[in-house]
Amino acid sequence: MALDLPNYVARTLGSAVKSLEPVSGGDVALAFRATLADGRVVFAKTRSRGAADFFETEAAGLAWLHEAGAAAIPRVLGASNNPPALLLEWIEIGKPVADTEEKLGRALAALHSAGAPCFGREDRRTTGSRGLPNDPCDSWPEFYASRRLLPLARLASEGGALPPRAIRDLERVSERLEGLGGPHEPPARLHGDLWAGNRLIDVKGESWLIDPAAHGGHREFDLAMMRLFGGFGEACYRAYAEAFPLAPGWEERVALHQLAPLAVHAIKFGGSYREATQRALESLR
Repeated sequence: MALDLPNYVARTLGSAVKSLEPVSGGDVALAFRATLADGRVVFAKTRSRGAADFFETEAAGLAWLHEAGAAAIPRVLGASNNPPALLLEWIEIGKPVADTEEKLGRALAALHSAGAPCFGREDRRTTGSRGLPNDPCDSWPEFYASRRLLPLARLASEGGALPPRAIRDLERVSERLEGLGGPHEPPARLHGDLWAGNRLIDVKGESWLIDPAAHGGHREFDLAMMRLFGGFGEACYRAYAEAFPLAPGWEERVALHQLAPLAVHAIKFGGSYREATQRALESLR
């Protein structure tokens, strides 16, 4: 833990830290339940390595998602480069209720419908542990090719994460996106890393979205990521489809949108993700 974290919390929130209790915080950060002397409880996290603006980027993404007024997003209470820290409102964890999944589906549809000014990010901040570029693009094929698949092909090649044939297949898919991607759509406001671990359910059964890699992109990307690792009920997808129907043929495009997260996991962890990436590529040949 950064020794400056308690001082930063106290300085930012105007109350001394009474206790810091470790909580689960992902694979790149140390996270805490911070109880303040005035009785408030907040979420605080820090890290000792990585991009200097890591938490400020996350804070900007959370604020951008929050401003849509669609899904429940924790309020940012503070973000700092030095010390590296992020402070958020505390969400008390509960259990799903009867309409938890349905409400999430409708909230996600509303979030995507809020739109984005471009594919990528206007602030050009990179996202994710591999610092993938988000420079603005005018179209989804341009963005997915130049900001996701080709950079990932390079990283996978340099690190030996994927065999040469898979690297070539990634490059070839990037050249065929106009034909593979379905009807053109305007950029959606994406969470960008929407797996079950980045959804919290509070004591009222409401879903909160955390740890985004927020950017403007194709809305099928979020939905494909959700299906990649599971953890979301069918009622969620049904409610989404009722509120914001997907274009015909979306089922055939799931593997296409899962390519980027699969390649990221192959680069980071290897193992079964290497084979899963190759299977997705084979389905697109």
